[in-house]
Amino acid sequence: MAEAAANKPHRGTIALADATVLAVEHFAGAQHYLRLDCPSIAARCTPGCFVHLRCDDLLPMRRPMSVMRASARDGWLDVLYKAHGHGSALLARRVVGERLSVLGPIGKPFRLDGYRPRPLLIGGGVGIPPMLFLAEHLRARAADAKPLVLMGSEVPFPFKARPSTLMVPGVPADVIAAMPLLEDWGIPSRLASLAGFPGCYEGYVTDLARAWIETSGVARDDIEIFACGPTPMLRAVAALARDCGVPAQISLEEYMACAVGGCAGCTVKVETATGPAMKRVCVDGPVFEAETVVF
Repeated sequence: MAEAAANKPHRGTIALADATVLAVEHFAGAQHYLRLDCPSIAARCTPGCFVHLRCDDLLPMRRPMSVMRASARDGWLDVLYKAHGHGSALLARRVVGERLSVLGPIGKPFRLDGYRPRPLLIGGGVGIPPMLFLAEHLRARAADAKPLVLMGSEVPFPFKARPSTLMVPGVPADVIAAMPLLEDWGIPSRLASLAGFPGCYEGYVTDLARAWIETSGVARDDIEIFACGPTPMLRAVAALARDCGVPAQISLEEYMACAVGGCAGCTVKVETATGPAMKRVCVDGPVFEAETVVF
């Protein structure tokens, strides 16, 4: 039994709890925000993990949601998601004071120490929330690291962008739109979109990342990429990391049923020391080294 448990490091770390909805916000593009009072799970959350939410009492199948922020001290966790199916649409109807069942935290997170001096965080669409969590972690735990957060979206961002006061060499001078919360934390950010939003880079967020790497003057040995977003974006991130010779950790997005490693419905092909293998995104990931993922 002890050997079996050792081979399943996620066992014993996942909790099941009834959470109370503390706050709800709705944004353009069918984007929704929840703050949940869930102390037993919030205390264990780390950047890159996710929770499995029951969206409605009449819908037994849960939905995986990335954790955007969590406070172990105050017992809350935040999720930001896009409603694109029946379950997430039901979740969007939740109101303050309601209760919902939460399973988590689940998954292998981003590495939590040993950072290079210039972490480059790239978030696309619903892949933005884990980047915010990681940025907050870096701010608190890695004083010597100077992260840059780049975010891309083709629907309006779920916050009101403001002109940045934090200069970023290597970014075009007219690209000034930033996330206010990150600005308040002293962490520079820039936004990219093909939708023509004011102050944003006109193009893909990975193109903006490439421009920064190639023209900022920052040594390649000082850069490491962390990314989450849709599969085409992560494929581009893996190619960028390979072309520029920098390491990258990526958080994959996959449909999930059980989310705890039992059904193997979220497997992806990765290269290992012993050859190609199928790994479960839910518990073997969602974070993988980009160079190992076979897209």
